[in-house]
Amino acid sequence: MTIKDIARLSGCSVSTISRVINNRQDVKPDTKEKVLRIMHEVGFVPNANAQQLKIQQSRNIVFVVKGTGNMFFADLLVRLQSCTAEYGYNGVISYLDENADELDSAEKIIREIKPKGIIFLGGSVTNFQRNFDMIGVPSVLATVTSEELHFDNLSMVGIDDQKSARSAVDYLIRHGHRRIAVLGGPGSSYPSQMRRKGAEDAMAAAGITFDPALFGLSNYDFESAYHAMNALLAQGRRFTAVFAMSDVIAFGAMRALVSAGRRVPEDVSVIGFDGITMSRYCIPVLASVRQPSEQIARKSVELLVSQIEHCTSGRTVIVESQILEGDSVASIPQET
Repeated sequence: MTIKDIARLSGCSVSTISRVINNRQDVKPDTKEKVLRIMHEVGFVPNANAQQLKIQQSRNIVFVVKGTGNMFFADLLVRLQSCTAEYGYNGVISYLDENADELDSAEKIIREIKPKGIIFLGGSVTNFQRNFDMIGVPSVLATVTSEELHFDNLSMVGIDDQKSARSAVDYLIRHGHRRIAVLGGPGSSYPSQMRRKGAEDAMAAAGITFDPALFGLSNYDFESAYHAMNALLAQGRRFTAVFAMSDVIAFGAMRALVSAGRRVPEDVSVIGFDGITMSRYCIPVLASVRQPSEQIARKSVELLVSQIEHCTSGRTVIVESQILEGDSVASIPQET
């Protein structure tokens, strides 16, 4: 008699039986009572050594984090760790360079520590199209969703980046801005691609022609954004507002603007993206597009655990973003 037999007799999952055996608190009292009664009736006695070995070998979920300077990921990781622990799993973090191939790294992780599943924070859609077939464990791609990816063992959870970026630039346009600079990541970054498209959509809808000269290429870190904004200023580009593809990029851009003698928002308005906690405490308070990190984390873990414990197929879940108004955007009566 094994715990698989107990699971079959009780109608519960193997993981639920394991949690009952380990006297965990995340089991409903009536379920626990039912399982214990069946175990008693059939005379089942757990093998403590085998049980402990199984726990050590199979309760890891790896978070593959693409980029070390993304503060939104830092907040999301805290929430992911908490949600993972609620389900009785251990979260293991693996940081990658922003330009690394996350699938190559994940394949090595699977060989070395044999996790039950992987949650990718950020990723290249091209890399997933080319190499995800070699990933044989349940996985979730968090913060990126794409209609181009179709794998039975891959779920996706995130906002609609294109729609969200469009709402951010719409916000600037409603405040009278028509010469809008855009700072963001390289074309290899799928969220960056979608956010640029969203910005262009908003401008086109308002009869504004997007000026490529007002696009500043920046990684998702302070220093890169600072240099990108300085480059636009050095070229003498005229703009009254900036759409930054992350709050971190917005902070770097604002520092460059202030260093150049530009006031925010009196001279240049700035809106960011992510809605991280720091955005509410900087001066001026940063207007931003908020990604619901709690919802993304919880849904990502729920989908992964469902794949691990119930062999469900991957799903895509789109969550809603929200404009957070701040003091970094001012209205202007006309283009200046």
